[in-house]
Amino acid sequence: MKKSRSSWCIFDLSKKEVEIIKLERESENPALWEDRDRAQKMMKQLSNLRDEVNAWRTLQQHVQETLELAELEDDGLQAELDQELAGIEKEVAQCELTTLLSGPLDHGNALLAIHSGAGGTDSQDWAAMLERMYLRWIERRGFEAEVLDLTEGEEAGIKSITIAVSGVNAFGYLRPEKGVHRLVRLSPFDSAHRRHTSFAMVEVLPEVSDDQTIVISPEDVRIDVFRSSGAGGQNVQKNATAVRLTHIPTGLVVTCQNERSQIQNRENAMRVLKARLLEIKQAEQDKALSELKGDYVKVEWGSQIRSYVLHPYQMVKDHRTDFEVGNAQAVLEGDIDAFIEAYLRSNHNN
Repeated sequence: MKKSRSSWCIFDLSKKEVEIIKLERESENPALWEDRDRAQKMMKQLSNLRDEVNAWRTLQQHVQETLELAELEDDGLQAELDQELAGIEKEVAQCELTTLLSGPLDHGNALLAIHSGAGGTDSQDWAAMLERMYLRWIERRGFEAEVLDLTEGEEAGIKSITIAVSGVNAFGYLRPEKGVHRLVRLSPFDSAHRRHTSFAMVEVLPEVSDDQTIVISPEDVRIDVFRSSGAGGQNVQKNATAVRLTHIPTGLVVTCQNERSQIQNRENAMRVLKARLLEIKQAEQDKALSELKGDYVKVEWGSQIRSYVLHPYQMVKDHRTDFEVGNAQAVLEGDIDAFIEAYLRSNHNN
């Protein structure tokens, strides 16, 4: 149990519990709700802290009960004891994982964007496969997904999609997925059924919360409206509801066309623009710090982080950690937690 004790020290339960008491006292002040945004933010923080502390306290209780069971020294209880120990190890691993989410933005929501690469229909189909994989993972995690923008492919798949992911630690868990994902398979779109390699880029942006100041001057943004594209027929909007925002100082361009309302599309586009500007701000800070350490490496489009091989064998391998599994279908069904954990642990140890 030495490992779990060290984890409790890292998490600093007593400090978290003092913080909970402080927030509970503040929440009892009627004047708090005069500023509804601040009150809601504080209540969310309080709820998150309670969940974290309860998870560790539950684990602590589980350990104590198992120790008492072991002290009975009854051989007939060995199978039950082994089962309890296995459960404790699983709980410890999950609780420890939360301690690795130490980034300033890790505990917030995220914007997940998938872009098909060169390769036409195959790459667009691959982007749609990744969309399905992440939506399955989001559902497993109990997070909420909201599609902000979607551009479909001409024949199949998607050209791009942007999804708002809401949930505690959503950005921290999704952050390791950022980069180029590579697929090797027999193409279903090739009449000769030859093997093709497809690429898709996954972006993970921190969604800007109320306490993060990203100021965008109206004169710095050019707004264009146009008709939403679609597969044809009734799916094509007759009115100009799609919105394109161009941030003049940085050259960033964001489009949103998923909603039927121009106002809603403009709001969603602004959410994405703020997230991209926040990422730039954070990247500049990280770059400055890394350059001081002498280990800054620029990431380019060609630096794939993970390969998914479906032919001539099945394997998914992360090239940053060398972690790999043979059940590619399970991964494509959303079973990606092991890859996320391997990256977080590797990054933490470095």
